[in-house]
Amino acid sequence: MSIGPSKLFRPLLQLGLIPQIMIGIVVGVILALVSPETARSFSILGQLFISALKAVAPILVFVLVAAAIAAHEKGQPTHIRGVLVLYVVGTLVAALVAVAASFVFPTELTLDMPEVSGEPPGSIIEILRDLLLSVVTNPVTALMEANFIAILAWAVGLGMMLRQASDATSKMLNDLSDAVSGIVHIVIRFAPLGILGLVANTLAETGFGALLQYGQLLAVIVGCMLFVALVTNPLIVFLKTRQNPFPLVFACLRGSAITAFFTRSSAANIPVNLELCERLELDPDTYTISIPLGATINMAGAAITISVITLAAANTLGIPVDFATALLLCVVSALAACGVSGVAGGSLLLIPLATSLFGISTEVAMQVVAIGFVISVVQDSTETALNSSTDVLFTAAACRAAERKEGVAG
Repeated sequence: MSIGPSKLFRPLLQLGLIPQIMIGIVVGVILALVSPETARSFSILGQLFISALKAVAPILVFVLVAAAIAAHEKGQPTHIRGVLVLYVVGTLVAALVAVAASFVFPTELTLDMPEVSGEPPGSIIEILRDLLLSVVTNPVTALMEANFIAILAWAVGLGMMLRQASDATSKMLNDLSDAVSGIVHIVIRFAPLGILGLVANTLAETGFGALLQYGQLLAVIVGCMLFVALVTNPLIVFLKTRQNPFPLVFACLRGSAITAFFTRSSAANIPVNLELCERLELDPDTYTISIPLGATINMAGAAITISVITLAAANTLGIPVDFATALLLCVVSALAACGVSGVAGGSLLLIPLATSLFGISTEVAMQVVAIGFVISVVQDSTETALNSSTDVLFTAAACRAAERKEGVAG
């Protein structure tokens, strides 16, 4: 008696999404080791998955935020302010961790890399100005370019104008929100196949041989990110909620960091994070705004990358760094990280801005950026995993803290 395909794969389909993703990772690694050529052909699965997430994320954010604000009742509390405070504190603490680690484990670079193309921003003021200007971008352009700052601004404005809309209009907006959310659920169900393709193609194309010569630099960067994810972030959450933070921390790492690591895109991970917030039963009025906002300005991983590579460059050139300058670097890294989404090349092209604090020329700084691109296979993946999972973690912490206060008051 033959076993049909549906019966053969039924046990696999009955597993949860995270176990399926882990199986996809293992299969991708095995495929890349056994047959790199076959592994490369699976890259289409990863490309389709990332493209689908990136395509649905802007319209999802726009519709969800507009619908949530339109349905929001006057006087009903939200916890956005608490989330924003946690975003700022978390990014500053991450920069401090990176600076401390760079002093404890000083790293030197071999500056013989070719320069990379790209125009780094000239100052923090320029970064913040570009970030503010992006708010008033044409809404159609914002949706096409996934400019989430502008998408949020237009969605908030539209939602507020629709608060007095008729019942039929409100129902239509809610139905549209449910429909787009349904599409997202379908896309996320294909995450195991997408991640299988991403893992197989990455290992087949790049491997990790090129990373060995920059092993110490990469170890400091990844070590800082792990320390922030497993030590400082839980401490911040504990201070906010007064509860054991680790169940929430591990839930966010499992539900968000894994997919973010392989997609290497905070924007692509927005639908994943919104679904995770829904599973955690958080306040929709809060997370529909805080998650896309966090994907734009909550960049602890970027602050770590900027700080560690900048201090490695200073150490290589024999430039002494005093305590006051190190503190200034923390602030600059944190502020610059908030504008990463508006800079082509992300955190790496913000390094020349930070190195300018130490009088390092742009020519040398761009060689340092080139080294950053060599290690970006791991650095960028880990950075995105930390950034994206922290969006959910701090949103959940703010919501849980507010619930606890309301429970005590009640």
